[in-house]
Amino acid sequence: MSVVSRIIKKGTRMMSKQRVYLIVLDSFGIGHAPDAADFGDEGANTLYTITHSKEYDTPNMRKLGLSCIDGVDYLEKSDNIVGSYGRMQEASKGKDTTIGHWEIAGIVSENALPTYPNGFPKEVLDEFSKRTGREVLCNKPYSGTDVIRDYGEEHVRTGKLIVYTSADSVFQIAAHEDIVPVEELYKYCEIAREILVGEHGVGRVIARPFVGEAPNFQRTTNRHDFSLLPPRDTMLDVLQKEGYDTYGVGKIYDIFAGKGIAHTQRIQGNVDGMEKTIQLQDKDFNGLCFVNLVDFDMLYGHRNDIEGYAKAATVFDKQLGTFMERMQPQDILMITADHGCDPGFKGTDHSRECVPFLAYGEQVKKGVNMGTRKTFSDIAATILDIFGIDSRLDGTSFKDEILK
Repeated sequence: MSVVSRIIKKGTRMMSKQRVYLIVLDSFGIGHAPDAADFGDEGANTLYTITHSKEYDTPNMRKLGLSCIDGVDYLEKSDNIVGSYGRMQEASKGKDTTIGHWEIAGIVSENALPTYPNGFPKEVLDEFSKRTGREVLCNKPYSGTDVIRDYGEEHVRTGKLIVYTSADSVFQIAAHEDIVPVEELYKYCEIAREILVGEHGVGRVIARPFVGEAPNFQRTTNRHDFSLLPPRDTMLDVLQKEGYDTYGVGKIYDIFAGKGIAHTQRIQGNVDGMEKTIQLQDKDFNGLCFVNLVDFDMLYGHRNDIEGYAKAATVFDKQLGTFMERMQPQDILMITADHGCDPGFKGTDHSRECVPFLAYGEQVKKGVNMGTRKTFSDIAATILDIFGIDSRLDGTSFKDEILK
C-alpha cells in the first residue's frame, strides 16, 4: 500500500495522509502588477533585475517552470518542466508582508492598512511614552540601517527609543541591547501593539535591537514582529479545526499572531529556514508546513543589493534541489511570494508586483501553465481543496488543474 493511500484516524475525521509545503520567498516579485501605477511602481520587476547579475543561477526553479510563467520572457526555458506554474496578482489594497500573507491564506483585504509617511500622530506617541516611561526619537519613515546610524548615539546617550516607520504599515522600535535589554524591548512592543488598534491598527509592530558602537552599530537577529490579528479565520485556522497539523517556519507565527499555528520554528535567515524545512521532511505529520524566507526582502531588496539578492536566490535554489530529492509521495511543494521589492528600482520600499506560483510532487502534473490568477487567495482555496475541505474563504481552487 502506498504512503498516499494510507488512512489514519484523527478524532472523528478520517483523513488520508498528505503534506503540503508552502514556501514564501519574501518579496520575490516577477513584474509590475496591472495596478502598479496606483502604487508608484510601474516598471518594477524584481526577478528581471536579479537575473542580470552574474550571481543568479536557479536551474531547479526553471525546471519547475519559473522561466515559462507568463511575462517571464528573459530567462532561458527548461526543456523538461517537472512542475505546474503560474502568475498570481494581488487583489488586496496593499503591498506589505501582512496583507500579502493574509491573502495567500485566504483573506482579501478591501482596505489598506494605515501608513504614516509623516510619522505617527502626537497622541499615539504621547500615550506610548507615558506607558513605557521613555521618550522617542526620529518618528519618520527611515531605512533600518540608516536610522541607527543617524540616531544610535543619541539613543545610547539618552535612553530614548528610536521609533520609525516605512512605506509599509509598521511601527518599528530600535534600541541598543545594552541600553534596553531585548525582553524589555519586546514589552515596549507589546505596549505599542495594545495602543495601535482601530484607525491606527498597523500591520506590525517590530522590535529592532542592535549592538556595537558608533559608527558601526549592527542590527541583531533578535528582531521580533508583533502582528495585528487577522480579521477572520485563515486556512491555518480551518486546517487546525479540521484536525490537521499546522507548522510555521520563520516569521509565519509572527505574521498571523500565532493564530492557527500549532508548531513554530524560528530561524536565523534563509539558509537556516530551508535547513529546518528540510528537517521537517523527516517529521511524520499530516497537514501544512508554511514557510517564510525573509532575507530576500530584509537584507537585499530594501537595501538595493542586487548581487546579494541574486546570490540568495542561487543558494535557495541549491537547497531546493535537496528538498525536492527528499520529497515523499504524499508531499506537495508550492513556492510563491507576498509582494515585490525590486533592488534595482527607485527607493527601498516594496513594489506592487505579480508573484510566481510553482508546484511540484508526484501528485502534480508536469508542464501545466495556470496562466494568471487574479488573487493570491486561490492558493488557500487550493490547499484546503487538497485536504478535502470546502473553503468558505476568499479564492477559487485550481487543484484539478495541477493535480493528477
